[in-house]
Amino acid sequence: MHGCATTGPQTSPCQTPINHSEFSCVVGFGAIPRRPATALFAANHAKEMFESLGMVRTSVLLVDDDRELGQMLTEYLSAEAFSVITALDGSSALRLAGKESFDLVILDVMLPSLNGFDLLRTLRRTQSVPVIMLTARGADNDRILGFELGADDYLPKPFNPKELLARMRAVLRRTSEVTAHASFDIAVGDLKLNAANLDASVDGRALHLTGTEFRVLELLMRAPGRTRSRELLTERVLGRKLTPGDRSIDTHISNLRRKLADRKCAGVEIRNIRGAGYVLTHSARTR
Repeated sequence: MHGCATTGPQTSPCQTPINHSEFSCVVGFGAIPRRPATALFAANHAKEMFESLGMVRTSVLLVDDDRELGQMLTEYLSAEAFSVITALDGSSALRLAGKESFDLVILDVMLPSLNGFDLLRTLRRTQSVPVIMLTARGADNDRILGFELGADDYLPKPFNPKELLARMRAVLRRTSEVTAHASFDIAVGDLKLNAANLDASVDGRALHLTGTEFRVLELLMRAPGRTRSRELLTERVLGRKLTPGDRSIDTHISNLRRKLADRKCAGVEIRNIRGAGYVLTHSARTR
């Protein structure tokens, strides 16, 4: 939320010396390795190039109340083939999300009028758009709550914009891979999943999964009775290596269990095999 200035001789609150002739400093994020003028030129050039070729740019809704941060990330991401629309508060973001279709949402937790958690909770009632949340460093409770509410990934502040870009591409890649799967249904008991439409249901009742939850469930349903390690799930679903203390997959599994229980999915269970991972099991039920 707070950080260093981008131009002039001001001292950076980031406490990192910045050579302003070579770097533009993103508030609270560190330095983007581009000259400010070059970054703006690259963003404009990329826009003109994509428009001239008739190519569709990936649309991103960036929700953060820091205007400077929004401007800098817009320039940076525009040069990487993204079309960025910014919202300075949660209420504005909600209105934009209701009027336009976005491929990805980058959502800060601390927002005026409607905080990031409330905004995410509202979005998830009607949309499954991928969401990456930005949280304060060390705020484990924020990250866990974000996952429980349906976030697909998180990134603690401050961070390198290159990592944000990598995570954005990983989330979008996972979403496109799910969409590209065959359209036939996968069924385990009353639990059914359609990979093409991103639909999952229990006895005809929708589960309303996030993209990440859908991918976890798909991997488990494609091999019922086979244990999937946390390492494999983290790499295949989140697109990164499992690191010590990373409980992201466990949180997504917990959400899946709760949603299956809410739909009274009898006979289907996601079990934790201690030291090995998770397995989806099915036992025939007596009607």
